[in-house]
Amino acid sequence: MARNDGIDRTFARNQDLPTLDDVAKVQEHNEREKDNYSNQDIDTSQTHRNIHFKTPTDSYAAMFDQMIADGVISTRGLKADAVKYGELIFDVNSAYFHNHGGYEYAKQFYTDAYKAAVEIVGGEQYILSAVMHADERNRAMSEALGQDVYHYHLHVVYVPVVEKQILWSKRCKDKSLVGTVKETIMQVSRSKKWESRVALDEQGNPLLTAKGKKVLRASYSVLQDDFFNYMKAAGYTDVERGERGSTEEHLTVTQFKVAQEQQRLETMTAQIAQTEQTLNDTQAAIEKKEKELQSLQKQAKEQHTAALTVQEIRSMGKKTITGNVSFTPSECNILKDYAVTGLLIKAENSHLEEKLHSAQWSAAIWKQRYDALYNAYQELKKEVQPYLDAVKLAPEKVRAFFDAILTRTRQARQPTKPIRRKQDMER
Repeated sequence: MARNDGIDRTFARNQDLPTLDDVAKVQEHNEREKDNYSNQDIDTSQTHRNIHFKTPTDSYAAMFDQMIADGVISTRGLKADAVKYGELIFDVNSAYFHNHGGYEYAKQFYTDAYKAAVEIVGGEQYILSAVMHADERNRAMSEALGQDVYHYHLHVVYVPVVEKQILWSKRCKDKSLVGTVKETIMQVSRSKKWESRVALDEQGNPLLTAKGKKVLRASYSVLQDDFFNYMKAAGYTDVERGERGSTEEHLTVTQFKVAQEQQRLETMTAQIAQTEQTLNDTQAAIEKKEKELQSLQKQAKEQHTAALTVQEIRSMGKKTITGNVSFTPSECNILKDYAVTGLLIKAENSHLEEKLHSAQWSAAIWKQRYDALYNAYQELKKEVQPYLDAVKLAPEKVRAFFDAILTRTRQARQPTKPIRRKQDMER
């Protein structure tokens, strides 16, 4: 898929088919053996325009068995769970073909791309099927241009093989033959077929890390380079190599848009959950501050109530004839106690007032934060509401739809990686 930056890029992907069920599903899709497809972009009225550069003579599995019987390939030494089938998918963004004339130009491009596939695989005899799909509609471009635009791409199903020499063992009666080549077979081997290559400098010497280890180029990166170089040599100089590390080109327009929306939905859902948690924390903090305020207000009220007893103090004592005021011993003790208590209360009141002002200021700040977060939460919830409504109205359909898209997306974003040895990889 294009990155919408105006640059046309070649893309090549190798996909393992580890089980016979995987092989059958790919066959159904590539050979258009079904009446209906979950991919709404497949226009069966245009399927007759699909072009086979190699038409399968039987089912993929039956052809594989026949190749063994004919001695074309060998499964000698192969583990039961080894990968025996692979699929190459070659692609360029839809706009490239549309701008060059469409269908006829795509036919010629993929005719040359098939030649590249034959070299990459190691020979046409190892290819089970090669078909250019011309019946998958690019919905986004079609809607934008007001006409049907189709996304042309090439599927090549093959058997991964490597040449292996079988040597005469020590048990050979003719000792002069021991260690020499007994026979050469084309061994089915996905791991050896897609081994990483040593990266070379401009002089053809191996690139080394700072520790002196060889730098390896991942098989996926090698495939991208090989396809691009083949097409460039064939005269297609107006395309660039697919970007290293990119996986989005493996998705159809619809899949990519849905995957992007799903990712956006997941991000927004996470933001809402985080905002809700923050709101809860903020609300708890506000409630705590309110309790502190209530406690301070209660203490202030108690102090104020205590201050009312001053009137009682003022009524103590009796004036004498000389104008002085005389107190009884009991009243004198009360005044002393209140004098001491008054000083303590005055100091405590001052401290409580400071705490009260601080708590009120802190509560106001928390209230502002709460209001801001609550507004942000409402905006996020409003934006994601269509998805929530869809899930509420048809949860099973929505879940099944996104599960199907995400499954294909994760598979597309996991290019085959070779086993890493103690060497660095280069993409």
